[in-house]
Amino acid sequence: MITSPWGWRSVAIVFVCGAVAAFGQAPYDIPLAMLAGFAVALYLYQTALTPRHAAMLGWALGTGYFCHALQWIVSPFMVDVARHGWMAPFALVLLAAGLALFWGLAFWVARLLSPRKSWPLLVCWPAAELIRAYIFTGFPWAMPAQSLVASVSGQGLGWVGPYVMNGVIIAFALWVAHPFSGRYGAAFRIAAAVIFALFVMTPPQPGPALMTAHSVRLIQPNAAQRDKWDPAQIPVFFDRQLRFTAAAPLPGDAQPDLIIWSETAIPWPLDIAAPALTQIAGAASGVPVALGVQRRDPQSFYNSMVVLDPSGGVSQEYDKHHLVPFGEYMPFSDVLSRWGIFGLASRITGGYTPGPGPQLLDFGALGQALPLICYEAVFAHDVNAAPERPAFLMQLTNDAWFGKGAGPKQHLAQARMRAIEQGLPLARAANTGISAMIDPYGRITASLGLNQAGFVDAALPAPLPPTLYSRTGDLPFALVLLLGCAAGVIRRQKV
Repeated sequence: MITSPWGWRSVAIVFVCGAVAAFGQAPYDIPLAMLAGFAVALYLYQTALTPRHAAMLGWALGTGYFCHALQWIVSPFMVDVARHGWMAPFALVLLAAGLALFWGLAFWVARLLSPRKSWPLLVCWPAAELIRAYIFTGFPWAMPAQSLVASVSGQGLGWVGPYVMNGVIIAFALWVAHPFSGRYGAAFRIAAAVIFALFVMTPPQPGPALMTAHSVRLIQPNAAQRDKWDPAQIPVFFDRQLRFTAAAPLPGDAQPDLIIWSETAIPWPLDIAAPALTQIAGAASGVPVALGVQRRDPQSFYNSMVVLDPSGGVSQEYDKHHLVPFGEYMPFSDVLSRWGIFGLASRITGGYTPGPGPQLLDFGALGQALPLICYEAVFAHDVNAAPERPAFLMQLTNDAWFGKGAGPKQHLAQARMRAIEQGLPLARAANTGISAMIDPYGRITASLGLNQAGFVDAALPAPLPPTLYSRTGDLPFALVLLLGCAAGVIRRQKV
């Protein structure tokens, strides 16, 4: 039952607040809109006199936010409209409403812990975002901290990680929304907004990053997803990548020491791809090439990355271990296959098999790299799980699945987050874009725009010393949140 002077209007208003807050994410990149949306929603949260009403507000806020931020999710279903198009509206609405349950739960628990105060949200809301990143394989896409990558505040990711930075944004929103008493209440709110604006509008780091003596070539064929597997188009895209690989460096650029092709860059499974691999190695003229390929054995199919030696032989392999649910594999596939429902990205009925976990690839003088295939760059804890600290991160992705706007740009923002968190450069080769070299401060030093075909030769930045977050991970903050919840329970019992 809604018991508030605002009634059900508060739920509708908060839904709109969530949609406004999503303007903080790419392609808009307006963190002040996020602050405003959250602040108005939290002001209305103070009118929620029951946990049920609070939960409705949290759920409405999340639904509006995720419907807007994740609107690109319909794009994969439009690749094969006849087969999957009917799923698109259900996918967006159900995904947004499902993810919003985490926020609804946070608001509900917060009101249980304090019937009148808002402070428990400082614990419950960041905890909900942390849980969202881990539970059911996790989906931390569009977390609030993602909006900070282009500013000095984003550098906090290297110190405390993304989930603490979520808490910082929430703390500012609570500050703005707080019902200060006395004549200076409005001044306190304005001060919070001004400080937040300064942090999100100040560039991350003056001056260029330190560069190594090595150069990496990023290949972007721009193969639209609906054309990628078309037999008539396959030679076009393959020849394009060969041509880019063999091209001389542009004036002023160094000869590349490593060439990177994107995810599933060739259509042939690895066991029958030897002729193509020989051509690729020949075009590279002795420079190592890393490329995405599908690999199979008698029992399984893998989304993989391989490194070619000068003769076209495979010197190293990596199998993607964090697969996309409903894309690269289907939960309950035996049941759903009876209804003709299969994973969107897999080329076989049963979907892909996950690899054993994070591993490093050795690129000689360039150092070791941690490979990330597409979706794996979304997870801060997966990158932290590397067996050793690499010299750089390397992402191969096929962002043609994500449409032509928000999806690829948000995916790039997450790659920038991983670079800041680890204090490591990240080389990113994307099929349709955005291919980029990212320095350890999360800044793009060289890139190739969305939906363009071409290549870019980029100097490889030097790594920074290990960041605090790369040493600690998420466990310390999880313990702080647990203690905060325990303190809230004890405080509630004493009231």
